[in-house]
Amino acid sequence: MRHTNRETSTTTLTRLIKALDAKHPVTITYVKADGTTTVRTIELYDVVVSAAGDILLKAMDRETGESRSFRLDRLVSYTTHRSAYVVARPAADDKPARTTGLVTVTVLYPVDCPAVARVQLLADALAA
Repeated sequence: MRHTNRETSTTTLTRLIKALDAKHPVTITYVKADGTTTVRTIELYDVVVSAAGDILLKAMDRETGESRSFRLDRLVSYTTHRSAYVVARPAADDKPARTTGLVTVTVLYPVDCPAVARVQLLADALAA
């Protein structure tokens, strides 16, 4: 188990992106907005940044089978598993959802670009 207070958010994000790339589930300890703590096993499928600058992890919750979003800064600890994904991801909508308050950052990189380099490209794009 890795504790997020013992590593930088870049290191945490890099490890989670590696889990996403390898399609390995992650068990997280997460503090909800109301202050309660929960433990969930999730299957990551996207990482986005909100207009407020929060890094959001989009994932399928293994217990409920539903899509959930988790703020990176609210993760207390996590464990990456070596097993494979088992929950079906939601299909992409034909029309993008109409949302307000979110910013989209598009970062293009080669298919074989290492996860660490992807995180750095994302950080550079957000800083611009």
